Amino acid sequence: MKRTTIKIDDALDARMRHEAARRGLTISEWTREAIAAHLPGEGEGSPARRRVFHSTGSGDSGRGDIAERMEELLAGLAGGPDVADEDRTPGTQHPRLSA
Repeated sequence: MKRTTIKIDDALDARMRHEAARRGLTISEWTREAIAAHLPGEGEGSPARRRVFHSTGSGDSGRGDIAERMEELLAGLAGGPDVADEDRTPGTQHPRLSA
């Protein structure tokens, strides 16, 4: 390992430390990953090729039948019965559609 010194402002330092702590990394580990992510990769295993997508799974509905019921669910969006909200009391308006 080689030691390198950089100068950054206080705000960037705080953001860097917060992100490193959030990910459970040391400042050195986080800095090496950040630098490697901006350099051309040396192969499939290089850090530049391993991207972390923090939004993965953010749209997870918790239901496993969405693909099979696509037509039925889309019909609910077009003014038909709202089958996506099966627990809703019959006769009540869906929250997304209320004014």
